Amino acid sequence: MGTLGDTQVQTIGFIGSGHIGSQLARLAIRNGYDVVLSNSRGPETLVDLVEELGDRARAASPAEAAEAGDVVVVSVPLKAIDAVPAAPLNGKTVIDTNNYYPERDGQIPELDDETTTTSELLQDRLPGAQVVKAFNNIYAAHLTSKSAPQGTPGRRALPIAGNDDGAKRAVSALIDQFGFDVVDAGPLAEGWRFQRDTPVYGPEYDAEKVREGLAQAKRYAEMQ
Repeated sequence: MGTLGDTQVQTIGFIGSGHIGSQLARLAIRNGYDVVLSNSRGPETLVDLVEELGDRARAASPAEAAEAGDVVVVSVPLKAIDAVPAAPLNGKTVIDTNNYYPERDGQIPELDDETTTTSELLQDRLPGAQVVKAFNNIYAAHLTSKSAPQGTPGRRALPIAGNDDGAKRAVSALIDQFGFDVVDAGPLAEGWRFQRDTPVYGPEYDAEKVREGLAQAKRYAEMQ
């Protein structure tokens, strides 16, 4: 068991185990955590991934993964967030990796008119959890191939956003363990600063460049 900020963490739950989820599970195993994986298709579809990850991994339902995780990663398409089980996540830190892709998710008016953000939608769905937006601006393959030890010159930095300081400390500590520096973009409402089509979405930036990119980000309406 490790201490992330103020949180004791042994198990990380995954609701969604696709490209991002599976890569984060690999990093979790690499750093000594147990993982409980889930997806919308059932535990039997995760047999190969569990076998790859080894004895510290198991597959379960989304509700079981939510219950088991000391910290839980939600990595499902935005259109599927209503299926995320709310009750088992009460009191827990939830990492939201999502982005809004209208061609996949359909048009969501409150995102189109920018009255809210993707992670705020999830927070509204999970009122008892502490949602932190993270890992959404990095290519999945780079999670395991671009990580580096603390203090490495030019180490890549990842932005986070969240409303709860304790949850952000926990997620920041986890990101550091996983091999990246952290830049705090502020509350969830500021998560738009590293959504798709912003300066820090995709590029391999260190902390200084991430801060610069966050400051330069523009709302969609400003880019019209």
